[in-house]
Amino acid sequence: MNIRELGRLLRTGQTSAVELVTRVTDDIRTKDKCNSLITSMREQAIAKAAVLDKEMGQGLDRGPFHGIPIAVKDLFYTRGTRTTAGSLLYRDFVPGYDAVALERLEARGAVCIGKTNLHELAYGVTSKNPHFGFVLNPHDTARIAGGSSGGSATLVAAGFLPMCLGTDTGGSIRIPASFCGIAGLKPTYGRVSVRGVLPLAFSLDHAGPLGSCVEDCALAMEAMTGESFLLPPITDFTGARVGVPRNFFFDRVDEEISGAVKQVVRHMEHRGAIVEEIAVPDFEAINAVARIVQMGETAAVYAGVADTSLISGDVRALLEQGKMIAAHEYVNAQRLRSLFRNEFDAVWRRVSFLITPTTPIAAPRVEETTVRIGAAEEDTRLAATRLVRGFNLLGEPALSIPCGKTRGGLPIGLQLVSAPWSEPRLLQVARLVEELLSRSS
Repeated sequence: MNIRELGRLLRTGQTSAVELVTRVTDDIRTKDKCNSLITSMREQAIAKAAVLDKEMGQGLDRGPFHGIPIAVKDLFYTRGTRTTAGSLLYRDFVPGYDAVALERLEARGAVCIGKTNLHELAYGVTSKNPHFGFVLNPHDTARIAGGSSGGSATLVAAGFLPMCLGTDTGGSIRIPASFCGIAGLKPTYGRVSVRGVLPLAFSLDHAGPLGSCVEDCALAMEAMTGESFLLPPITDFTGARVGVPRNFFFDRVDEEISGAVKQVVRHMEHRGAIVEEIAVPDFEAINAVARIVQMGETAAVYAGVADTSLISGDVRALLEQGKMIAAHEYVNAQRLRSLFRNEFDAVWRRVSFLITPTTPIAAPRVEETTVRIGAAEEDTRLAATRLVRGFNLLGEPALSIPCGKTRGGLPIGLQLVSAPWSEPRLLQVARLVEELLSRSS
């Protein structure tokens, strides 16, 4: 159920917040096969739910999240409850305050039931965590959930929770959203506070929601920012100028995935969208710059770690690569970033949205370190991040929503991107896309 549906049950007395939280935490404990949770906050969640039930009985309604259970990626500070980042480095770290994003959600009645599993230090796309268990895909537990916000995605995709918080530094909300078949929003850089979130790369980190539907993401954004993100529903795409990249974004993409996305484009055009094929700035170069910035900044974050043997091999290797980034390379990357930012400003003068696949592949098997796309083999991490990473460097809002399934029954993700600070319109258009897809499924 989504947030609105659960809220209706709470407000009509068909359930209570205590009953809801109790049932959800019991179900996760007994039915979750995906290693979604690192730390349960069951007891404090039930206590908070009891307070919210009392408030509701007295006529105090905090809004759509009143009594709604959620979970947060285990990078978000939780006062009095450990925040591990999925790593032995932080296994005993207990923050003294809540992350701002969580604090704001709880002020509006959300109930945090636990901390979700992730790729160690949020530095990877598989969420194959050697310390807390591999996060597995609820559609096929022989496959990865994606990362690094894997546990947040699986709790939503399996139907345990309507919304969880994740972070996105190089695609870490959108990749698991794509692989698990849910909605996931990377907002404009800086729109959601990352105070109280363990950093990975300071100038690339974004916090955002993974939801059962687009509206759940919009409601979460409203709660975390105090701004309005729910524009009135639309019935067609009249006035929407949609750009379909003719370069890069449909290259080296599985045919089923590109076909599903292009079918949505045809639906949008049939319902009034102005669709134009456009050339976008050099995304290979943008990705290369983004990797330099991320590796340099992450190496700086963990430069003081005395015992790197506590870090798993794949993450340690990336940290070592980051130490080899020279100062002039980092500075030049930031200069190029400004140039690319200006080039994308020109794109938004021409179109309102870009539509692309989120990932060029469906969820790979757990053991696959490379994936085959057509006749070519590609590193799993590079393939999964190829279509999403650059938008962290640029800072644009980017949303992944489900776009059908492959013949093998695996979710396909569609990515919608728009100009900075345009999330309300982006979400409005995405809600209609979501509605049209649900009708045709």
